[in-house]
Amino acid sequence: MVPEHLRQSASHESRLLIVGLGLIGGSLASALRVAGFQGQIVACDPDEHEIARGIEMGLIDSGGTCLAEQVEGASMIVLAVPVLAMESVMANLADALPSAAPNVVMTDVGSTKATIRACAQRVFGRVPTNLVLGHPIAGSEKSGVAAANPQLYVDHKVILTPEPDVDRNALDRVRRLWQDCGAEVLEMDVERHDQVLARTSHLPHLLAFSLVDTLARQDERLDIFRYAAGGFRDFTRIAGSDPVMWRDIFIANKHAVLASLDDFEAGLGRLRHAVEAGDSDALIATFDRASHARRYFDSLLNKTSYQAEYHMQPQGKVTYRVRPGGQAKGHLRVPGDKSMSHRSIMLGALAEGVTEVKGFLEGEDSLATLQAFREMGVAIEGPHQGRVTIHGVGLHGLKAPAGPLYVGNSGTAMRLFSGLLAGQAFDSELTGDESLTKRPMGRVADPLRLMGATIDTAEGGRPPLKIHGAAALKGIHYDMPMASAQVKSCLLLAGLYAQGETRVREPAPTRDHTERMLNGFGYAVSRDGDTCWLQGGGKLSAGPIDVPSDISSATFFLVAAAITPEADITLEHVGINPTRIGVINILTLMGANLLLENEREVGGEPVADIRIRYAPLKGIDIPVDQVPLAIDEFPALFIAAANAEGITRLRGAEELRVKESDRIQAMADGLATLGVQHAVVEDGIDITGNGNAQVASYGGGRIDSLGDHRIAMAFAIASLRAGDDIVIEDCANVATSFPDFVELAARIGMGISVEGAHE
Repeated sequence: MVPEHLRQSASHESRLLIVGLGLIGGSLASALRVAGFQGQIVACDPDEHEIARGIEMGLIDSGGTCLAEQVEGASMIVLAVPVLAMESVMANLADALPSAAPNVVMTDVGSTKATIRACAQRVFGRVPTNLVLGHPIAGSEKSGVAAANPQLYVDHKVILTPEPDVDRNALDRVRRLWQDCGAEVLEMDVERHDQVLARTSHLPHLLAFSLVDTLARQDERLDIFRYAAGGFRDFTRIAGSDPVMWRDIFIANKHAVLASLDDFEAGLGRLRHAVEAGDSDALIATFDRASHARRYFDSLLNKTSYQAEYHMQPQGKVTYRVRPGGQAKGHLRVPGDKSMSHRSIMLGALAEGVTEVKGFLEGEDSLATLQAFREMGVAIEGPHQGRVTIHGVGLHGLKAPAGPLYVGNSGTAMRLFSGLLAGQAFDSELTGDESLTKRPMGRVADPLRLMGATIDTAEGGRPPLKIHGAAALKGIHYDMPMASAQVKSCLLLAGLYAQGETRVREPAPTRDHTERMLNGFGYAVSRDGDTCWLQGGGKLSAGPIDVPSDISSATFFLVAAAITPEADITLEHVGINPTRIGVINILTLMGANLLLENEREVGGEPVADIRIRYAPLKGIDIPVDQVPLAIDEFPALFIAAANAEGITRLRGAEELRVKESDRIQAMADGLATLGVQHAVVEDGIDITGNGNAQVASYGGGRIDSLGDHRIAMAFAIASLRAGDDIVIEDCANVATSFPDFVELAARIGMGISVEGAHE
């Protein structure tokens, strides 16, 4: 935190009037003093003792009990009075304001915005353009100016709910005021604010008041309170809040509070029934859903998760700084295959019976998929050390989620979910983070519409996807214009719900995890050459799944060993599905010293340990038939090419342009920063490598990963042959696919440090 004597206020109000010098108003004054606010702070309060206390504490310069006397000369007025007192205060202001400065701005701190907006409309005839409605999400069970706390708003949110015609200068001035207090300022419309706060603030307070009051009226209340544990204390702490203030809030926000109370009573009724009936599946579904939702809540507060994007919170920037050189030696087991982790949850949820999953990737993409099924009523235990237990509900057992299903940064999840949800009886919406909402979804939406689905997309066929339920799907024969396992899998999942046969032909081989896993769940999928098909109307039967290590994650360490003199790395239990081994084939063609050891089959998927030792690489023309088998591995392979002797040419890889970033251009820009010669074409790139193992292959520099995890990890590996530090920006999304990347990179001798991460 900046020392108080060095802080400078961004707010330049000449005279700030705080009406209501309680905890909120007093803390605002205190925070502004600490921030170095240079203007005059005055207050109006019906209690002259509070005014005197505020002056004594140094929070305000002056004040009084008569509003008209304090308004004169004010440049901004903050209404910090109880909600039900707001209208009378506004009426007094309406009489006093003509003598105030012409640029006066008004704002408030009330927690029920519709009521306060209505007050303004009755008093002023409309909401004045210089009135910015607002609500700081902060407080304490203490009250009065004596409880003023300069840290009350630090890292808390202030929600502004401006009217459409608000004066933009007034809005900016109010925003700066709260930012001076250390708050994060967000905007939301009035109705949405009241609905959200009814559920997240008003309802918990109502329940806390009710629980404490219920127990306090029982004969054995002394023992109840004497032996109550910490959980009771934590939950009921808010029952010590100001009763008058909360009475006003519940009355003012009556409709939203009653709606949230109805939802809560319905949920409580379901729990009561589950306890009464001994329904363990229903109980574990509720408890697991709540437990993991609470963890998401923690990550939102700490800003450690990309879920923050969805809830309007900025995610902290994460930067990698990687020192040049390193030995690249060791035995590693990288995380479970992300593609299979997604599919194991999806098919396990739709199966009949209990599915036990081992090796589940606990990255944020996979966790988002898992959470989405919890929101659709599936009981899921875990994950714990890669183990997940899924209590399947059958193909037609999913329930309508309460809101949009958020899949984070995962294009795989969004495209597969779109096929699965197209066959449901309920409406649904799929959304994701900022990166995902820029990616095209027309190539799944269009063929799904041919099957009879009704899907709305944003402009350009981009997310969010709104899928209308109860569609009668019919099987189609579809020739994919571009090889894509995600599109193929989407259509096969929709085909489970379609009448007749769904047949998909792919122009080049793509990963076949969906077909293999469907067969493993007892749902027959046939294949003949480049075409696979299934009949709708069957069922899935639960069974165990052992997820192999992800070859896409293994690729970074395969390349690390391939480019580093004297390197020797063994990667254990890696999936070597024939549709995924393009990277092995390409590295072998480039001259890599690579061996497959301990080959075996686990749950229908081929697995091996991969040992790779350094050998000089040479540039090649990458065979076009290997491109779809290595589509996700090319960022790392570009680094291999930069260290090979001669030119490596890639063609037929236009799909790289529509991944989490335009990976061809993103890698080209990074290579240019390092000083690697290259030439970009529409569907590929030519890279001229430096095969001299005695010198650094390129320099260092600052790389923008564009939030793309594979770009970030590829340039981290490049440091092994760099001449200077490589600094890689925007690396937070590495957690989506490879949460242990930094740890494993350090284990093989790389000098990687993380800046800006939240511990």
